[in-house]
Amino acid sequence: MSAAVEAAQKVVDTVTSWDYSATDEKIEDKLLEGLQAAGVSVSDTERDRLLDEISALKQDETAGTPQVQEARPSSAEVV
Repeated sequence: MSAAVEAAQKVVDTVTSWDYSATDEKIEDKLLEGLQAAGVSVSDTERDRLLDEISALKQDETAGTPQVQEARPSSAEVV
C-alpha cells in the first residue's frame, strides 16, 4: 500500500466513524478536508465511490469501511 493510499485510508476510516446522522454534505466536507490535511487527493470517481459507500453504511453497518483503491500526493499550490 502506498503512503498516499494509506493516508487516504486513515481519513476514510475517521470519516466513516462519524455519527450516522451526519448529512451526506457534512461527510463529503469532512472527507475533502481530511484528504487536504493529509496532503493527498483522489480522483473524482474514487471520491464519489467512497462517499457512496460511506453513505450506504447508514443502511447497513455490517458493510465495513470502504477501502481506498487509489490516491496520490496532492500537488502543492501557490496562491
